[in-house]
Amino acid sequence: MEPTASKEPGPVRERRACLTEAYTCLRRGSCPSQRAHDVASAIFVGVCGGVSSGDRESCPPENHSDPTVELSCISMSLLEKISSALMSGSLPPAATLYHAEVLTGLQDMDLMLQLILHFQSNDQIISHLAAKSVSTCVFYQLHTSSTVCPVWQQKCVQAFYSSTPGPALNNCLWSITDVFKRLLQGGHQENIAKLLAAFDSSLMAICSKFLPEERSEVLLCLDDASRWGTTLCLLLELLELLTASRVICAADVCLQSQRITYTHSSALLTIIGGSSHYFVKKRALLLLKRAVLQKSGEDWALGEGLYVGPKDKHLLADMSTLAKSMLTAVATDWLQRVQVESSSFFGGTRHVGGKGGKADCVMLRALGLLLLKSLELYIQTPSGAAGVNSAFEVCGYLQSVWGFLRQGSLLSTEVTHCCCWLSLLFGEQDDDMMEAAKALFSIFLHHRLCSGLDDGSMLKAACVFGCNPHCHFLLLLQSISFDHSILLDFLISTETCFLEYFVRYLKYLRADWQGFTAACGKTSLLDGHLSLQQSPTALCGGDVLKVTNGDQDPYRSNACFQHTGATSSAGMISMAAGFHLVEYDSSDESDTEEMEVSQGAPVSEKSRFSALDMKLQTLSDLTGILIEPNATPHRRAEGPQVPVFLSEQTSCPNMAPVSGHVTCDTLARVVLCMSQLREVVKRLHTKKLFPYNPSSLLRLLEHF
Repeated sequence: MEPTASKEPGPVRERRACLTEAYTCLRRGSCPSQRAHDVASAIFVGVCGGVSSGDRESCPPENHSDPTVELSCISMSLLEKISSALMSGSLPPAATLYHAEVLTGLQDMDLMLQLILHFQSNDQIISHLAAKSVSTCVFYQLHTSSTVCPVWQQKCVQAFYSSTPGPALNNCLWSITDVFKRLLQGGHQENIAKLLAAFDSSLMAICSKFLPEERSEVLLCLDDASRWGTTLCLLLELLELLTASRVICAADVCLQSQRITYTHSSALLTIIGGSSHYFVKKRALLLLKRAVLQKSGEDWALGEGLYVGPKDKHLLADMSTLAKSMLTAVATDWLQRVQVESSSFFGGTRHVGGKGGKADCVMLRALGLLLLKSLELYIQTPSGAAGVNSAFEVCGYLQSVWGFLRQGSLLSTEVTHCCCWLSLLFGEQDDDMMEAAKALFSIFLHHRLCSGLDDGSMLKAACVFGCNPHCHFLLLLQSISFDHSILLDFLISTETCFLEYFVRYLKYLRADWQGFTAACGKTSLLDGHLSLQQSPTALCGGDVLKVTNGDQDPYRSNACFQHTGATSSAGMISMAAGFHLVEYDSSDESDTEEMEVSQGAPVSEKSRFSALDMKLQTLSDLTGILIEPNATPHRRAEGPQVPVFLSEQTSCPNMAPVSGHVTCDTLARVVLCMSQLREVVKRLHTKKLFPYNPSSLLRLLEHF
């Protein structure tokens, strides 16, 4: 480095030395020897590319690095570091005053205008560093003076209205996205509102260009996707942040730009089924999935979690619009146009269907969950709430998605029992699986209410359409090897909706115990492991789930069991127990100090568990959600013994004959798992170690 620096012109060496010393002192938390004005001047000249033509010509030919580019990169990097350090409050008081004076001097020199000129640079490093520096300075100005930088605002508004493809538009999108992300992470509601108000109309303009309402216009844009791929991805990332901003703003503050994901959902679906780049399709599908789950912005780990404020008055209508757009697209063979490539691996992708090929499960999960949640929203609308036609219309949509998953060797499986799709598709993602199970349970209750079928026929039809809640619950327990401590992890975790699903299912199970015992009778066991190599009798009617992969993990695979009689139920549960997040059985040794520490949890965690407590209480008060079937619930006999329902097993019309021992074994494992869960929850609650009040949950578990 020294020989190269010695051959540089004198002014270049001086500015480089000044910037280097400033950066070194910034890292140490001290003040440089130069005045703040001198450091600001060096940064300004470096950003402007202030190397005269004579100085550039005086550089020897062997010095291949351009001093202009190097000084610009150093200056913009130093500017970004100074702004970040001041906002973090990590500098000593003297250094804070010094570097704040540097930024004030740069503002007086109109540095922002010079930085924005680099947005349209063909050098990607220069343009990106300029965007990073601008976004940091804009956020610093919002943080200190609560004002939006007018030069930056004017540039971005012009770029959005013109929507001309190129580096300038991309850097404007990136910079505003970065500012929004910083504001959301800090929960700056007032500044978010100011930023939204400043860009609302221009954001609507650019979305009208890229996401027009007419499908023909969308396809016209996709014909030139090679120019728009990067821009579309940046826009989709911005849309997710705009959607996330709804949950932290007041209910009466919802601008048009915050609703774009919902109001332009039809155009987004056209992009997914169009001819654009695959990464654009995947990004658009994930955006819609998070929007329908109301989980936008989760990937950015926004602080301690997004503050969930009151819902705005447009949210229900917007969710209905998204659901309607999705169902309309499916009805017009949209699924046939959706492209699913092979899953990514180190080095690129493989073609689906080739040797070792595996479909992109992230894409499949997003598509399946988007459709299921859309159906759940649809049955809550007046047009989908009642009527036999509505029930069979919903089932038709379910058959469409199961048929899509079967076609084209998307998964290396042959599935004829549709209930298995829940665990097969969502088994690797717990939060998605719980959301899908909850949606399918709502769809089942709707079909049960509207179809007019008796209980036996209803369960048979539910298996045909893949929405039998008993099958889903049994497959869930099988996938975790009937391990009660994993269920306890789910109950304590705030990352899934398992609590809501579990309580609703237990209330239904209490009313349809006979259907549950019949479902248990249709499973088979194989040494406590999941057998995927044969074609065993599956749930409800001898249907078959055949998996062709031979390297499945026996503790995470999903299929039906075959019993050999080699191991008892208790022994199989003991063998299947895996690693847990917490050794809950050790709570008996917990002392008073440990309980006090658990009660002094952080405020954010307390608020989360308070929300769980309120949700559990609300769910326990819901009494009109179920229609009491003709069957009388069977209750667990008093005492520690595990009940055996050999004489109570009944057959559904589509049920193959099974042995009473299989029924006993499967049902015994379920009852033992639920009993162990009840006891550990009760013990933790008694010691005040459970994070919320589980009284209503314990009442439901008393039936095991």
